[in-house]
Amino acid sequence: MFTLLAGVVLAGGIGIVNVATGTGVAPVAGAANAANVASSSAPPPTTSAAAAPKAEAPKADAPARADYAGRVTGGGASVAVSVRDGHAIAYVCDGKKVEAWLQGVTVGGKLDLKGAKNASLTGSFDAASVTGTVTAAGKTWQFSAPPAKKPAGLYRAAPKVKGKTAKVGWIVQPDGSQVGILTTEDDSTAAPVLDAAGGTATVDGARVTAEPVSGLAGNGDF
Repeated sequence: MFTLLAGVVLAGGIGIVNVATGTGVAPVAGAANAANVASSSAPPPTTSAAAAPKAEAPKADAPARADYAGRVTGGGASVAVSVRDGHAIAYVCDGKKVEAWLQGVTVGGKLDLKGAKNASLTGSFDAASVTGTVTAAGKTWQFSAPPAKKPAGLYRAAPKVKGKTAKVGWIVQPDGSQVGILTTEDDSTAAPVLDAAGGTATVDGARVTAEPVSGLAGNGDF
């Protein structure tokens, strides 16, 4: 009996002490709520800075001198471009009737070339390729051509056909294939086969020498 009464008194005393010192259940709950409020009002953790955009791969500088030869998109014609120190000459032909010689200046790897009968070529070039759009004889093509190393490239000749001066243009592709047109006062036909290694061809029964075409201004009448 005495033991029971002592326990009751002790429990009452503890309760009083807790209330007096602020260590009871209620104050603890209040502290937790305060901690929650402090946590909710704290600024959110900073996130890492947004990733910087990926830098574009640097473009190759446009070479001062370069030669290209290839085919238009979808086939049907070939195109060659020769660049020399700020000037360019191009030739497009289908090996049958359609052809055009074009020339103009280059600035910053850009091409804007003009030819007879509203022929035009616009595009750009670097060490890897030349790309753009070419128009001739009312037809327009897109193209992308790789560099051409000799004997690939652009050639021309001015042979005599039936006693009159004619013009021949050839494009020799990097794979060795070639296409060209022989133009006379009367007609245009496929050019005779060019011996690219020797730089000669037979036109109207006579052996003629083909001249490699460079992009230098004043390289001839086109």
